[in-house]
Amino acid sequence: MKLSLKRLFGRSMTGESNLAETPSPPSPRSAARKTALVSLALVLAIVGALAGGYYFAMRPVMLKIAVGPANSDDVKVVQALTQAFAQSKGFVRLRPVQTDGATASANLLAEGRADLAIVRGDLDVPKNAQAVATLRKNVVVLWSVPGKGKKKGAKITKIAQLAGHRVGVVGRTQANVNLLKVILQQYGVDPAKVEIVQFPASEVAEAIKSQKADVYLAAGPVNSKITSDAIAATAKDGGAPTFLAIDSADAIAQNHPVYEASEIPAGTYGGSPDRPDDEVKTISFSHHIVARKGLSETTVAAFTRQLFAVRQQLVTEFPLAAKIETPDTDKDAVIPVHPGAAAFVDGEEKTFLDKYSDYIWWSLMALSATGSLGAWFAGYLKKDERNGNSHLRERLLDMIAAARKSETTDELDQMQAEADEILRDTLRCYDHGAIEEGALTAFNIVLDQFHTAVADRKAVLSSLPQNLQRTGAQFRAAGNA
Repeated sequence: MKLSLKRLFGRSMTGESNLAETPSPPSPRSAARKTALVSLALVLAIVGALAGGYYFAMRPVMLKIAVGPANSDDVKVVQALTQAFAQSKGFVRLRPVQTDGATASANLLAEGRADLAIVRGDLDVPKNAQAVATLRKNVVVLWSVPGKGKKKGAKITKIAQLAGHRVGVVGRTQANVNLLKVILQQYGVDPAKVEIVQFPASEVAEAIKSQKADVYLAAGPVNSKITSDAIAATAKDGGAPTFLAIDSADAIAQNHPVYEASEIPAGTYGGSPDRPDDEVKTISFSHHIVARKGLSETTVAAFTRQLFAVRQQLVTEFPLAAKIETPDTDKDAVIPVHPGAAAFVDGEEKTFLDKYSDYIWWSLMALSATGSLGAWFAGYLKKDERNGNSHLRERLLDMIAAARKSETTDELDQMQAEADEILRDTLRCYDHGAIEEGALTAFNIVLDQFHTAVADRKAVLSSLPQNLQRTGAQFRAAGNA
């Protein structure tokens, strides 16, 4: 039976002839409806919170990358990556911070003033640096130049012959000088007995022409234009260069893990005959893209993914981009890999839901438990009100029996007034959520029975003469006395 609150209000006992004129108050919302609305509001709040969290978690992240020196290949590649990332509208964007070189870039990362940096593997790497990718590998090229005129001397064909000679180091960085000293020490040559001359790449041709050194050292990619131009200048002004092999490359790599044994293929630097005319053994070292240790795994994984996604797009303009490789993920790697980069390389990169699904699930469970606990507590607080209403219903049942024995219409009117108060209290309890709709339905049945009992009794009393009603009332009053 469907309950009608309007019917409950309409059945007021204040006067049957004016029932149609009695205004009907608005129906109160049930506790179930309140619970549904509160649940809907909570669900919407959770959805809004999740959507907001997803937006803030996935909005573009700007990373500062330290790179230098100016006009170097590293700077050009990073600038190209910056443009490519912006055009692809990826999760990660780059902001280059130009430095004086790899050492300065490493210092910025160590100080926390940069998120990423291009560092040279054979220099001191900051303790908070973790590898993200290998930008390129540089090989060491050593070649001797035949002397001319008064400076003409014995031809140098081996590194062991360098004592007492001048070695020209291309580039102003101290790292190349340190590299030369490592090579000399491996061959038992005292670096103090070798005159080392440094000059920038732009002065290589002039240095060779003026015979500033007997042997030259350059470090760069195998296809480095600087190295190729220097060797070409040697062939033009000094005759065919003689390439000095580093036969002990494996031993150097064993003693200095930052270096690797490598080879320079025949004909790498062109010419006729080929320069070199045969494969030359040498050592190599890497330039790495490193990230701060505390940088988010999600951010680094996204950067690594974007880096290798745009790599092929840059090859046409920057052939060096083809040399970008994944980092060494071995536990004994010289530079430990960043967990975000390792996740990308190993195919274990986590999505937003993979990473936060447990938190979302437990949050929903906690919210559900909190809601249930809140509902129980609210019901517990209304226990007294619910018990009081139950007593009122029992009182209404007693009034049904009393109405059937009533001797006067005045008594019936008093009962009806009391029933009205009970009705108001019951509807107030329902509105407060103290009783459910089922309890209200039961109350409606009792109220209908009370109405019927009152109506029947009034019909009986109205059929009796007035003197009999008065006599019966007097007799009952005397009996009670």
